[in-house]
Amino acid sequence: MSSAPRAIAHDTLLRLPKAELHCHLDGSVRPQTLIELAREYGRAMPRATAPELGEFMTVRDAHNLEEYLARFEVTLSVMQRRDALERIAYELVEDAHRDGVLYMEVRFSPVLNVKEGLSHSEIVEAVVRGLARAEKAFGVIGRVIVTALRNLSPDMSLELARLAVSFRDRGVVGFDLAGGERGHPASRHAHAFEFARSHDMACTCHAGEGDGAASIREAVHACCANRIGHGTRLFEDPSLMDYVNDRRIPIEICLTSNVQTRVASSYESHPLRQYYNSGLNVVLSTDNRLMSATTLTDEYAHAAEHLGFTLPQLAKIALNGFESAFLPWKERLMLLARTRQTMAQLHVEPAQ
Repeated sequence: MSSAPRAIAHDTLLRLPKAELHCHLDGSVRPQTLIELAREYGRAMPRATAPELGEFMTVRDAHNLEEYLARFEVTLSVMQRRDALERIAYELVEDAHRDGVLYMEVRFSPVLNVKEGLSHSEIVEAVVRGLARAEKAFGVIGRVIVTALRNLSPDMSLELARLAVSFRDRGVVGFDLAGGERGHPASRHAHAFEFARSHDMACTCHAGEGDGAASIREAVHACCANRIGHGTRLFEDPSLMDYVNDRRIPIEICLTSNVQTRVASSYESHPLRQYYNSGLNVVLSTDNRLMSATTLTDEYAHAAEHLGFTLPQLAKIALNGFESAFLPWKERLMLLARTRQTMAQLHVEPAQ
């Protein structure tokens, strides 16, 4: 539970340099872009104006992860062409730049973007182009995590792992597994993770969001994931929690999303504070900027308001993000040095 709420100016949190490690491309599209692409491609949107569509796309009534994921059908309906994918990737980095983000990893599953004939490689190339253009324009480094889906075959996951590896020096930095957890164990996809790791590709895995700590155990031990996406129910298995802590496996925390999917009943009851106090390597992310109607600055503000995090503690979490990125270590060191310099200019001393 939180201590007394801490008042931290929004502008201070906005200027705090941040890394975004868990952000879905198809969950982070601007409402206005959806409307424009739908008009261009002859698609229908459930609402006519950007404000109305943004409100419709914000998940407020989900009872579980599966209901939360249903909104993605809307965004994916206009994410089937190269120009749309490149535009959406570019705009996401532009939005992240306005959010004080210096580095971000954008994840998506190319199998969801093939309805108009694009190959998996063409899809990744389009997103990488958008990220590269945005990096030149805004100075934000953007990289890709290729995501497999639990409900699809292990063969498809292996194909996507091969795809990720083929782009390893061309903008892709990681491999992931997402989708509804219950009834779709990560262990079925262990061979895909093994292929990625054996070709020096970093791996993360959604776990402990739509199922219990046993799901996280599979991600850690069967798939040997380098990071855990969400990990919200890790506290249910103290031994595993110690293992994750001892090996400094980062936990990608998405507060608002976890409240929306009901894996946490409220911000105040979220285990982030417990994890931080136990010394776990936690980072904050948005998950889906559109469906969660959030920014990374908002997520830091929620941690302060509802869980009692101080500015030095949030600065420490921000540093965790850069340290846990899937970038080469030398590049992480440069980002960390830049981040520490900016924090010093803001007179922020990260907690130890």
